[in-house]
Amino acid sequence: MFEQLSGGLTSRQILVSLLVFGAFIGLAWLFRFFLVRLARRLAQKTKTNLDDAIVSALEKPVVVIIILGGLYLSVLLVPLEVVLRSYLSKGLYIALSLLGIYAVAALVYALAGWYRREAIAARETGLSRPLLRLFQIATILIAALLGVLVTLANLGIETAPVTGWMAEHGWRIALIVVLSMAAIVAVSRFIPRLIAVTLARRAGESEEEVRKRADTLSRVLAGAGQVVVLLIAVFMVLSELEIPIAPILAGAGIAGIAIGFGAQSLIKDLIAGLFIILENQYRVGDVVRISDVSGLVEDINLRRTILRDLDGIVHVVPNGEIRVASNFTKEWSRVNLNVRVAYGEDLDHVISVINRVGKELADDPVWAPAILTPPQALRVDNLGDSGIEIKILGNTKPIRQWDVMGELRRRLKKAFDEEGIEIPWPHTKVYFGNLPPYLGGDQGSARKGHKKAAH
Repeated sequence: MFEQLSGGLTSRQILVSLLVFGAFIGLAWLFRFFLVRLARRLAQKTKTNLDDAIVSALEKPVVVIIILGGLYLSVLLVPLEVVLRSYLSKGLYIALSLLGIYAVAALVYALAGWYRREAIAARETGLSRPLLRLFQIATILIAALLGVLVTLANLGIETAPVTGWMAEHGWRIALIVVLSMAAIVAVSRFIPRLIAVTLARRAGESEEEVRKRADTLSRVLAGAGQVVVLLIAVFMVLSELEIPIAPILAGAGIAGIAIGFGAQSLIKDLIAGLFIILENQYRVGDVVRISDVSGLVEDINLRRTILRDLDGIVHVVPNGEIRVASNFTKEWSRVNLNVRVAYGEDLDHVISVINRVGKELADDPVWAPAILTPPQALRVDNLGDSGIEIKILGNTKPIRQWDVMGELRRRLKKAFDEEGIEIPWPHTKVYFGNLPPYLGGDQGSARKGHKKAAH
């Protein structure tokens, strides 16, 4: 029924081989268009992008592996010459091995990239992001090395020295790297949560205050913990590479003593930064004035504090240079405003209008969450050259005092206009010639020589 073709092949063998290869192509198509689509639909129902990263990394390699696997089996079903079969088998085996290595490396690379994006979105601090980037690069290099070794081994080229060393030390180094990365990620994840839980138990601080202090402590402690883990991992890897650690530690001790003598200002900065953080003088997100510089605290560590002022200028202040730290936004802030009215106004009426405007502002649903106590007139603060100054005080949520004062000024100006209350401006009276009558001068001469100027 099946006739024999040239070269010893029958049409039946060729047909079976083609059917096997076609079945694997169909399996690859089924995986590509059904399983992948199903996985993507399930991934859309989750909040994280981890599922999408895994599917994107494995989709193409798995499809190609299925097709090559079908080609490999179909070749085995065909009775070819021994040499030709050997070459084809080696080629397909090398291709499958390289694709398997690529799939694993792509999966690890995608997982590390996903976590880097998650860390950036969560504003995670410390060494997680740069080290994860290095881990991705190392994954590519290790995958390339494994691919070269597999290819050389299948081609019959001697690789025993390299594979022997990897079998003895390589897996230990890989395990150290993986465990250290897991420890670094765990430190960056669990220390902020532990600090937040610990600080939340303290009474007397608002939720926002606890959050800002937790962020500041997390930046410092997570970074320090990750550096410790990284140093331990480096020493363990050096030990596996049979590099003596004792001379390095001795040299580091001597260098530390030399640096200690030459970097006294650095040590001063570190000690000052430690006390700033422990004493909770200010945190990330506070508005402070330090070393004659005012601005928003964007970052703080043991060595320096970074401020950004209203002009957008970034100021880097060494902690050792800070003698007095003025915090404008710790726990609560205050509206401290002076309003000037003319001497001819009824002060009781003016104060009642001020108190009414402050009460209306505090009752406004838009501004009520920012105000702790309504702005109210405290006292007549000064009898100025051209007007009477009235002191207004009120308490607000941290960093909201400037917004509240701006809105209060706007409403007071509008209310004063409606009530006919005059807000004076500086003016002077200049007399030329004789003195005015109430000072003993001639009334007619004074009228002619009198001139009033306002400026």
